[in-house]
Amino acid sequence: MGYAVKEIFKTLQGEGAQAGRPAVFCRFAGCNLACSFCDTDFTGGESHGSAPALADAIEQAWQGTPDHRFVVLTGGEPLLQVDAPLVDELHARRFEIAIETNGMFDAPAGIDWLCVSPKSCDGLKLRRGDELKLVYPQAEAPPEAFAQLDFRRFSLQPMDGPAVADNTARAVAYCLAHPQWQLSLQTHKYLGIR
Repeated sequence: MGYAVKEIFKTLQGEGAQAGRPAVFCRFAGCNLACSFCDTDFTGGESHGSAPALADAIEQAWQGTPDHRFVVLTGGEPLLQVDAPLVDELHARRFEIAIETNGMFDAPAGIDWLCVSPKSCDGLKLRRGDELKLVYPQAEAPPEAFAQLDFRRFSLQPMDGPAVADNTARAVAYCLAHPQWQLSLQTHKYLGIR
């Protein structure tokens, strides 16, 4: 199977429970949704013809010690493409694998950190995992609709854009009133890194 990838780069994870951790980001092209607030360009990109070829490219981007390797598979929607052969290849190279998904598709076995960022309650297949990270506010996805799902951590991330200051204040107020939720800021944007 070939993989359509928009970009591969090394940086610090900027948001959620893994914020601050060195990581290689593998941003897959394509998405099944068209969210008006999406801040990611996931069209175009490069084709990697096999799981070993893509795992090689990710390993080359790491350029560090063989210890504590961490890759974030994101998109677009990575679960349109991520499969067991890729997971196996990355594990063979000693990578811990995180995935950030909208939760509408099943994940292959072996994902080490599953972060679901739902855009609505409809069609959500992944109802358990390590982190549920909700962009806030969303009329179609209020936090209370997800609070009973089986996640270890619930993160509320203020929606970016012209109303980011108001959205941040609203997210802070929501977290204070509902301590199950933790505030997640996009620290990479504050730091001026990718």
